[in-house]
Amino acid sequence: MQRQRSYEVEWRFISLAVLNEQQTADWYTPEYRRGHLAGLECLRVADAVRLAEGNDAVARLYTAYGTGIHVEQQRGAVRAETPAFIAASLERSGLDRSFADHWQDESHDAHIRAETALALERTGKDVGTPIITFHPGSPDENSFFGPVIAKAPKGEDAVRLWDAIELIATTSGMAELKRSLRARPQFD
Repeated sequence: MQRQRSYEVEWRFISLAVLNEQQTADWYTPEYRRGHLAGLECLRVADAVRLAEGNDAVARLYTAYGTGIHVEQQRGAVRAETPAFIAASLERSGLDRSFADHWQDESHDAHIRAETALALERTGKDVGTPIITFHPGSPDENSFFGPVIAKAPKGEDAVRLWDAIELIATTSGMAELKRSLRARPQFD
């Protein structure tokens, strides 16, 4: 969509570990908490990458993370072997593996917390990730959680969907459009 609609993506971080750090509900099991902590550890590395290499490098790393987690179904490896997953993702994205040393570097947490807070300022607190902001810094800036799509459209169907989402997101007064998940996301 970046090429079809000529826009820039600025990658910002949102941490589910930060969002849920006060969570005490039964559904927030130790395994769930560990998964969110692994996500924070991945974000620490992404923050180090952004500081040293810039936004395009973060895009490559996010793509590598997403491929490993969603396409290759490595969610368990992320939780159990976070440093190895991060190192493999760095290699896949053409980045120096030494960035993996940042996975436990809490000096990145203040920045990740600040970006998580900004995301929630833009959308409200009852959301998750992803959060997309359209037209940042302009009078018609607007943000929302999602979209969560079971099967991503291709070609002209993708363009039509994107244009519709942008129209809805930037409509004054638009607050929410939601339904429960109908199918698990499919990656091909």
